[in-house]
Amino acid sequence: MEKFDTIIIGAGPAGLAAAYNLKSNNQKVAVVENNLWGGTCPNRGCDPKKVLLSGVEARDRMVQLQGKGFDEVPYVNWKELESFKEKFTDPVSKNSRDGIVKGGITAIDGQPKFVSDNEIVVNGQDHYQADKFIIATGQRPSYLNIEGKEHLLSSTDFLSLKKMPKDITIIGAGYIAFELATIANATGAKVHIIHHNDHPLKEFDQEYAMELVKQLENKGVDFNFNVDTKEIEQQSNGQYLLRGTDFELTTDLVIGATGRIANTDFLDLEKADVKYSRHGIQVNDKLQSTNSKIYAIGDVVDTKQPKLTPVGGFEASYVSDVILGKTTQAIVYPLIPTVVYGSPKLAKVGVQTGVKVINQDVTSWFTYSHTNENKAKIRIVLNEKSEIIGATVLSNEADSFINLLTLAIKQKMTHQDIEKEIFAYPTAASDLEYLI
Repeated sequence: MEKFDTIIIGAGPAGLAAAYNLKSNNQKVAVVENNLWGGTCPNRGCDPKKVLLSGVEARDRMVQLQGKGFDEVPYVNWKELESFKEKFTDPVSKNSRDGIVKGGITAIDGQPKFVSDNEIVVNGQDHYQADKFIIATGQRPSYLNIEGKEHLLSSTDFLSLKKMPKDITIIGAGYIAFELATIANATGAKVHIIHHNDHPLKEFDQEYAMELVKQLENKGVDFNFNVDTKEIEQQSNGQYLLRGTDFELTTDLVIGATGRIANTDFLDLEKADVKYSRHGIQVNDKLQSTNSKIYAIGDVVDTKQPKLTPVGGFEASYVSDVILGKTTQAIVYPLIPTVVYGSPKLAKVGVQTGVKVINQDVTSWFTYSHTNENKAKIRIVLNEKSEIIGATVLSNEADSFINLLTLAIKQKMTHQDIEKEIFAYPTAASDLEYLI
């Protein structure tokens, strides 16, 4: 039986980052993966989604400038864009595995289960021991428990479609639902979003969330709020009939985007005295589970932190330092901006209430009017010292601009501080002094 200093379960961005960190400090490290090496983000999540969104962004600019330099605006060619995406995703798993092997880390393929708190068995036959374990198994889509749930496809299935249907329905109104709807709409598909209440994107200020809804409605996306989907029935012609209370809809394809659950149930964590729920593994402020020798990082952790790839990477660096004895301090997270890659984009960072809240419709400002954006809004939150402590941005530039605001919050910048800076002009950054 081979023994390691640390065994990492899960070869996503967080798990691999921890592996490289520990190996660079002369630890004997193994990584176990039962699916795609590299994890969700580069294989079937944020990276391929961003490639597909590049087509949306190009088309949006043309639509905004229609009659102002462009005449007919084509829909996104899904087949060509999907093929372009595969150039990024196809090499990921092999390259990720090859990379750690080349780096002197042991790669183990298969399904791991705990036998005890210091031993796992892979594929029911190969046993491995370690002084420490890091669980980084991520999450998977959660499906509605309704009649006909076997007809539901996931976001992973959507990103791998070889042909975009003419009519597609997405159940849910969170980040994933809005982003998939934005992509499908740009290909010319008729898109329906069904949600059980009237609060889409619940993490965001509802004024801004509903403005994004309005902008997508203007592009042809159909929103159906306060609808509890009860049943999905496949019709003889291959279409699907969705039923809810006083609601019916026929569509070509149904995507479930109703949340995600932690990948914990296949690990036999009980044998290692590790407590968990569908929300993830319980951890303390050092990301140790209820067994101090077993840590958890990334999306599999039951915390309130956003489930984002950079967060997993941050946790990987921290846990590596704890295991190596470089720190005994509790983890302290920096500000974490989040983005909905819709059309337009919606982003936020920091707190959303304060002594003073400034809401501005900036659609007419040159930064946004020179590309003829339909709607651009920015919300700045200030404290009693007039320092920026939070922001929400709705615009085509929101994903970049929110990073600038994140730095401004970190530096506790006031209006006077902003006025002392010189930014490239004309850009969104050079407008910052007029916002506060």
